[in-house]
Amino acid sequence: QVQLVESGGGLVQAGGSLRLSCTASGSAFRIEVMGWYRQAPGKQRELVATITNSGSTNLADSVKGRFTISRDFASRTVYLQMNSLQPEDTAVYYCHVMYRSLGDYWGRGAQVTVSS
Repeated sequence: QVQLVESGGGLVQAGGSLRLSCTASGSAFRIEVMGWYRQAPGKQRELVATITNSGSTNLADSVKGRFTISRDFASRTVYLQMNSLQPEDTAVYYCHVMYRSLGDYWGRGAQVTVSS
């Protein structure tokens, strides 16, 4: 059974940094895409960043230049380094994994709170 374990959320002051990580386990099937989405109170879930099996990345315009996504293929872990955090980055961040043969899976979410 596929499991996504997230870690690294928390409370930080504006201008600070956090790093999220998410490790996928429970399946040996090929992972095509790993990424992060976020959902702020009262808003829809939105894409933050994704990274493909070939290493191509896609970041939302709102986080370009501040966030970096990376991936450790061996451990099936995806990281989101978040720098220069702002109050508007406050949200629950969800790990997303797309397997070639199994489809989409989501983590439970990690709360990120940025105080002004």
